Amino acid sequence: MSTRARARVVVDTNALVSRLLLPRSIPGQAVRKAVADGQLLASDSTIMELADVLGRPKFDPYVTIRERQEFLRLFNRIADRIPITRVIQVCRDPKDDKFLELAVNGTAQLIITGDADLLALHPFRGIEILTPGSYLVR
Repeated sequence: MSTRARARVVVDTNALVSRLLLPRSIPGQAVRKAVADGQLLASDSTIMELADVLGRPKFDPYVTIRERQEFLRLFNRIADRIPITRVIQVCRDPKDDKFLELAVNGTAQLIITGDADLLALHPFRGIEILTPGSYLVR
């Protein structure tokens, strides 16, 4: 058994949704690897965003609402819920600051995202910010 600590990982909403809709996609594979090799982190605001996105009718043709609700329940069960005490306001897109806040407050080593506004900040306070593809090949 390995004594190596599991990496603490933030996965953005788009990658999580890709895992549900397209499990074999690059983001889907990256999320699967992060779950297997690391500890996923979540905050109230990242969970609320995921719930909002998963509730959108545009996904109805691809996955049932029940499957989306189950995905959200599973994510809630496996992710460490992190309280946000340090506010971050540095991203070009202020809506993405929630992922930086989660990473800093949760002492994450890594953020997995395809978002250019977050990727532009790599590394952020010693936290790697990688695309799903880069994460898979590291």
